[in-house]
Amino acid sequence: MLLSAGHACVDIYQGSVASLVPFFVAERHYGYAAVSGIVLAASLLSSVAQPLFGLLTDRRAMPWLLPVSTILGGSGIALSGLTGSYALTLVFVAVSGVGVAAYHPESARVARLLSEGSHSAMAWFSLGGNLGFATAPLMVTAVVATGGLHLSPLLVVPAAAGSVLCLPVLRALAKTTPGRSGTAVAVITDDKVSFVKLSLAVVFRSIVFVGLSTFISLYAQQRLGGSTAAGTAALFVLYLGGAVGSVLGGNLANRWDRVAVCRWSYLLTVLAVAGTVFIPGPAIYVFVALASVGLYVPFSLQVTLGQDYLPSHVGTASGITLGLAVSVGGLTSPIIGAIADATSLRIALMPLILMPALSWLLFRTLPEPALPKPVARVPSRIGT
Repeated sequence: MLLSAGHACVDIYQGSVASLVPFFVAERHYGYAAVSGIVLAASLLSSVAQPLFGLLTDRRAMPWLLPVSTILGGSGIALSGLTGSYALTLVFVAVSGVGVAAYHPESARVARLLSEGSHSAMAWFSLGGNLGFATAPLMVTAVVATGGLHLSPLLVVPAAAGSVLCLPVLRALAKTTPGRSGTAVAVITDDKVSFVKLSLAVVFRSIVFVGLSTFISLYAQQRLGGSTAAGTAALFVLYLGGAVGSVLGGNLANRWDRVAVCRWSYLLTVLAVAGTVFIPGPAIYVFVALASVGLYVPFSLQVTLGQDYLPSHVGTASGITLGLAVSVGGLTSPIIGAIADATSLRIALMPLILMPALSWLLFRTLPEPALPKPVARVPSRIGT
């Protein structure tokens, strides 16, 4: 539970980037393309860095990254509101993105180690991140709407709390004994083809989720009379639905195989995203919630699937599936913003309907990973 709470304290800063968008528009008069660039700055380094941090954690465990990266992620967001310079704002949100990137591969490795590969435990770990996302618009609105962007240093508080929560986890890891009596040694075979397909499905999922999280607040304001509260509520529903979807995904995977659960979830998400874009009035909240649940049911399952497809490179698998799932979509946000500036926000959001359909098609080709078979038992060296 501490690891899940720490995950919430980190992912609150991923949600904060999109939550700050309406305030950047209001106070600094940024256009769609400009605010998309801010999302890109947070996403670009994060999406590139997370697999690199995954490679590093495959070579050597680095649990100290958990508190350090938490502080880094919070500090970047806290500083982003202090300067009127667009370039410095990009730098600060990029620093936050690096902090988030450093956290996820190692935390996912630690979560798998402590949970012994449990789908439900990984779902609870993912739930923490989703609750962080859900809290972000409320926290940012409470702070920034009260006193403006210059109060953004107050946003560092969750990072400070999260770094403290990491300390008991580090102590628990230090007490674990890797060489237990009768430890089974399993045959490890990487399924790289399936992992590549899974990664592409994760990328398409990321595009639709980051696209919605970046623009749903502004879109809801347009559709519901221009109220800032309406936009904040839409973003909160989007993030809160993710929390429900993550827990639901873990429970469904205990009854059916993960690939089937993901496949059906993406198919239903196509309809939910279409409803979000086209259905007028307050019903937009219902479709936003359904889209969010549909996008997050596969979230933790994709992490464990990636780890099972690539069992000899768990850190790399975690960095790609857990990291790219919430960052690489930001690379396409400037394109969406440019289309919105040239046409309308509704037209710019229409291509997002296609993304979960592409993920569904890829999951139709994926197998459920077979559990590794133990072939020998290694006696413990404790006491010898």
